[in-house]
Amino acid sequence: MIELLLRIGGIVFPVFAIAAVGALWGRRHRPDMSVVNRLNVEVFAPALVFWALADKPLDFDLYRDLAIGGIAVVLGSGLLLWPFVRLAGIDARTFIPPMMFNNSGNMGIPLALFAFGETALQAAVVLFIIEMVLHFTVGLYILDHRTRPWRLLKMPMIQATIAGLACSAFGLTLPAPLANTIKLMGQVSIPLLLFALGVRLLDVNLRDWKLGTAGAFAGPLAGVASLWLVLPWLSLDEAQFPQLLIFAALPPAVLNVLVAEQYRQEPERVASIVLIGNLGSLVVLPAALWFALPH
Repeated sequence: MIELLLRIGGIVFPVFAIAAVGALWGRRHRPDMSVVNRLNVEVFAPALVFWALADKPLDFDLYRDLAIGGIAVVLGSGLLLWPFVRLAGIDARTFIPPMMFNNSGNMGIPLALFAFGETALQAAVVLFIIEMVLHFTVGLYILDHRTRPWRLLKMPMIQATIAGLACSAFGLTLPAPLANTIKLMGQVSIPLLLFALGVRLLDVNLRDWKLGTAGAFAGPLAGVASLWLVLPWLSLDEAQFPQLLIFAALPPAVLNVLVAEQYRQEPERVASIVLIGNLGSLVVLPAALWFALPH
């Protein structure tokens, strides 16, 4: 048991430590992270996605049920919590998106690497892509029914995904110098995502702490419940189930705040939900890792 606890601590510590360094540095210097965030979204993270998909052939059959499980977790979380927000009189457009769209990029990819090693990167990227595509289709439709999904094609992340899948499907191999360059650029994104997360969380408040506390536990519980509901119909190997369980327990993505600001959907309340959800993951993620890791 002690060995397992130490392993869990070793997994979560780097994730939260890098975010804490970002928060401490950000509190002291109050930097403008807009350029850094744009570089991550448009250059470094797409490079990571492309490299993870193109580095070795992607077995589409292998990841089919993992992808279905990821879709079920995201959509199921919203469906399970919809009656709750209706009964509680909460605006569903404020509460539901943070419960559905989790931190699969900033936290999910680093956590998968620390917990399961580099062999888990492709699966983590597959789940990240699913969450991101659903966020910019279903998520934006929840906020504004006039949203057009074709806007996805303009995003560097989606372009990198399509290019990576094409390379994998057709067995294209990049020259080693180019492949190593893209890999190195992609590796920048992992610590930078966590660092930027810490800086970003400084800008939110705890005014709606009750709603945020409810969301910190309701989101992961709904995600895990959605996974268990579809689990009998999925064929997951011994490596995929733990990753999908961790994915289901991830806290809300910081991107929910940016989207709420863009659509003027109570961004301050959404920010509180996101901040407290990420703080709550200090409890939720170790518990999820306890069940996910072999004893």
